[in-house]
Amino acid sequence: MKPKVLIVMGSDSDFPVMEETGKILEQFNIPYEMTVSSAHRTPERTVKLVKAAEKNGVEVIIAGAGAAAHLAGVIASHTILPVIGVPIDSSPLHGVDALYSTVQMPPGVPVAAMAIGKAGAKNAAVFAAQILSLKDPIVATVLRDYRKKMASGVLEKAKKIELS
Repeated sequence: MKPKVLIVMGSDSDFPVMEETGKILEQFNIPYEMTVSSAHRTPERTVKLVKAAEKNGVEVIIAGAGAAAHLAGVIASHTILPVIGVPIDSSPLHGVDALYSTVQMPPGVPVAAMAIGKAGAKNAAVFAAQILSLKDPIVATVLRDYRKKMASGVLEKAKKIELS
């Protein structure tokens, strides 16, 4: 099955965060491809990945990067596909620099910015699924079930606390 989501991270050191994105997409049975490409060290590779993604039917790109975190922005500048940025906590500024780089895009070149770290990586997958659900009723059903399961989990935890 062809990937519907491309996950790109700026360094292999970002993998412990970005693997969370893959785990959620797997839960939703959404095919994806994951790779490493740097906006600064391998800009030509990054552009080739984006162009290949468009050609091969990818519908959403998720980019995770730390420090200057220009990866999502560079990707967005080369495609009209939705780009979701995940700031990684890999610098002395604890990911705040990556958040600002991801969220402060110029008008006309948007990047959907998630939270810093693993929560953002998970939400990037959920957000990608929401985008895909607009055309895919199976993904929409899976998302609804996921939300119901989360709600049930909260109710179970509430019961445990209320009984103690």
